[in-house]
Amino acid sequence: MSQPSVESVKVLPMDEYNEALVNQVRPDHWTNPQPAACYNLVVIGGGTAGLVTAAGAAGLGAKVALVEKHLLGGDCLNVGCVPSKCMIRSARAVADLKAAGQHGIQIPENLEVDFATVMERLRRVRAEISYHDSAQRFQQLGVDVFYGTAKFTSSNTAEVAGQTLRFKQAVIATGTRAVEPAIPGLAEAGYLTNETVFRLTQRPQRLAVVGGGPIGCELAQAFQRLGSEVVVLHKNDHLLDREDADAAEIIQQTFINEGIQLLLSAQIQRVEVSSAGKVIYYESNGQPDSIVVDEILVGAGRVPRVEGLDLERVGVKYDKTQGVWVNDRLQTTNPRIYAAGDICMDWKFTHAADAAARIVIQNALFLGRKKLSSLTMPWVTYTDPEVAHVGLYEPQAEAQGINLDTYLVPLEEIDRAIVDGETAGFAKIHVKQGTDKIVGATIVARHAGEMISEVTLAMVGNLGLGAIANTIHPYPTQAEVIRKAADAYNRARLTPTIKKLFSTWLAWRRS
Repeated sequence: MSQPSVESVKVLPMDEYNEALVNQVRPDHWTNPQPAACYNLVVIGGGTAGLVTAAGAAGLGAKVALVEKHLLGGDCLNVGCVPSKCMIRSARAVADLKAAGQHGIQIPENLEVDFATVMERLRRVRAEISYHDSAQRFQQLGVDVFYGTAKFTSSNTAEVAGQTLRFKQAVIATGTRAVEPAIPGLAEAGYLTNETVFRLTQRPQRLAVVGGGPIGCELAQAFQRLGSEVVVLHKNDHLLDREDADAAEIIQQTFINEGIQLLLSAQIQRVEVSSAGKVIYYESNGQPDSIVVDEILVGAGRVPRVEGLDLERVGVKYDKTQGVWVNDRLQTTNPRIYAAGDICMDWKFTHAADAAARIVIQNALFLGRKKLSSLTMPWVTYTDPEVAHVGLYEPQAEAQGINLDTYLVPLEEIDRAIVDGETAGFAKIHVKQGTDKIVGATIVARHAGEMISEVTLAMVGNLGLGAIANTIHPYPTQAEVIRKAADAYNRARLTPTIKKLFSTWLAWRRS
């Protein structure tokens, strides 16, 4: 017997696009299926890690149940990658128009941004993409999709919406949520997170962004370009302070040039509401001060969703701030239960969750021995210019006792970057000293995220800088900066002794 339809969900504003989104990832008409006698895999959480695990396992012939509490697609589709990149694309269009004069294109001085239409486009694009994560699609793939809150009831059963799912193996992929800062008065004043900011239909005139990490920086720049007056409050003395220092400096200077106000080494004391707006009282370098804004966007961290799973009942250890404990094969302290994605990993990226899900499929279903530590993981901060990185940073290499040779080429030396007017950036590649073995790289460029994969592929394929130097790159492209870094490695091999030998040989050839 089938079960009653699941509880309906609204995504604000509930226009035609969000209605279409909900119809895909949390359809009102959905009825949870009758559970199978036993599942090879029960996956709890319908974000990237859960979706890839479920689809991959079902494609290999496994009987799979997928449980989602809210919306399929998780943060990435609904409140993360997809909507944020839609905003960033619109913001980049504004920046391009403002820079058009340097390319000989004249535009009106008073450029108008229709913020409501920008956000409408965001909702439309998200709805268009949502089919890939839809309940209907996963049902067609052979996955039993259940909506509701799941909890473990024994070492081989979980309960959702009054139904019991029996399993051989299970995967926890419940992800993370935005942290709630313990700032006096903040909750009373009201604030935005990545989970609520994309509901906006009116542009905040004055916006405070709390946190100068990747999320805070991406959204701060987007809102500034879309017409808000943005101030960033960051607890440390530099934006993106976990990133390569040279890369972070370029972003910080870009923000200053674009008019973003930076309050660094800032500790927020309290928030109050006045007739003028929301007043943020803070202290910076020992000096108290305050600012008044219309909205506050908190982009300062995530915490794991572990509540309500009854993990103690099944012997799964976890930490409320770090998440579920796993070994290198993504197995929890209960050998029948695995975890993947933000709930258990330091790499909190969609592509990392995807890669982890593939490891879980092999290890949980096919007695595999795949290891998370074997992955070579690139990542990108989608500011403009973008910051892309893979492998080790210099301090990490030093801590591991690895001596480096570093090759850095500024974009201002690259013809295409000069033509494009996009010379803020560089390629920096670290190799093990005395070799061409790549151990890390940082690229800063308008499309650095599209460029870093060449270096990542070289690292995965054990190809050194010599191989990149021998690879023909189309001219003119900004990716030529990577080949020029490789050429710098080749030139470094020409020691005085080798040069002398070459000169002697060539002189003999002329005689």
